[in-house]
Amino acid sequence: MPEGHSVHRIARQFARNFTGKPVAASSPQGRFAEGAAVLDGREMLQAKAVGKQMFLEFDGDVWLRVHLGLYGAWDFAGEILVDPTIASANGRMGQTNQRGTDLDEQIFDDAGENSLSSIGAPRRSRVHVRMSEQTRGLVDEGEQWPPPVVGQVRLRLLTDITCADLRGPTACVLQTPDEVLGTIAKLGPDPLVGDPAEGEERFVAAVRRKATPIALLLMDQAVVSGIGNVYRAEMLFRARLNPHTPGRDVPEEVLRELWHDWVRLLAIGVETGQMMTMDDLDPEAYRAAMASRDDRHWVYHRAGLPCRVCGTEIALEEIGARKLYWCPSCQR
Repeated sequence: MPEGHSVHRIARQFARNFTGKPVAASSPQGRFAEGAAVLDGREMLQAKAVGKQMFLEFDGDVWLRVHLGLYGAWDFAGEILVDPTIASANGRMGQTNQRGTDLDEQIFDDAGENSLSSIGAPRRSRVHVRMSEQTRGLVDEGEQWPPPVVGQVRLRLLTDITCADLRGPTACVLQTPDEVLGTIAKLGPDPLVGDPAEGEERFVAAVRRKATPIALLLMDQAVVSGIGNVYRAEMLFRARLNPHTPGRDVPEEVLRELWHDWVRLLAIGVETGQMMTMDDLDPEAYRAAMASRDDRHWVYHRAGLPCRVCGTEIALEEIGARKLYWCPSCQR
């Protein structure tokens, strides 16, 4: 499931390519035909993300709420305008990574994820981009416009030069402004939405009220927005916190450290497009991490392998119907 950084990146892509323009909407699959008919011809006014949910505002007080869930993805085609000012976590400009690549080179890791800080350099050629947790990057699209519909497209949004196709979302619904506010009110704080200091207080208060294990609370979108399975495992390890500790038993200073860690990791994820959770890597290790997810995390997806710190075998268990990776020694 896409975690918070991916959804923020998708929202920013809509802001760059669709806001301020009239949008043609259709539902090639047919499952969102009525909603698409309402959106068709309206101007998109803004795009924003809160945690794993994205909200697109159209004129006439109409909002589109999208939750990608486990299988959803956006595919962009056409003239993709990318912000050239986003810097990566190591301070480099967004369209260059530590391999020394130039702006037009496409860099993917072994899982097919783009290692650049954005989906590509600013360009005027027609391209195709998949925006999901498993980003596939830029592919030549050719000259056909609009691009042909491929697969089960729930919703197609189209301007004169850019196309966005939505496939397989958990939620794709129209909402009124009041309904949007109601949806957001049910979500926990997101470091990129509102005042981070206020978000910190909400997070700490919510966790300290509950006897639920901290590993479940970090995945509860009503407690904190945007954290998924990868960030959950990595944040708990970075805090050296036993995942089974009841929320109310976690020291307040540790909770505040968790929140600040989430603020930092989310910013890195948005800037780089990567869930990079290891710090202070030398250039060689950083290059390896950008090329391979196996070198990017402390414990996630490392069941049975030795802990990078103490050598203890990384444990794997199921909690809340999701896989949890942790080190029984470092996280006692």
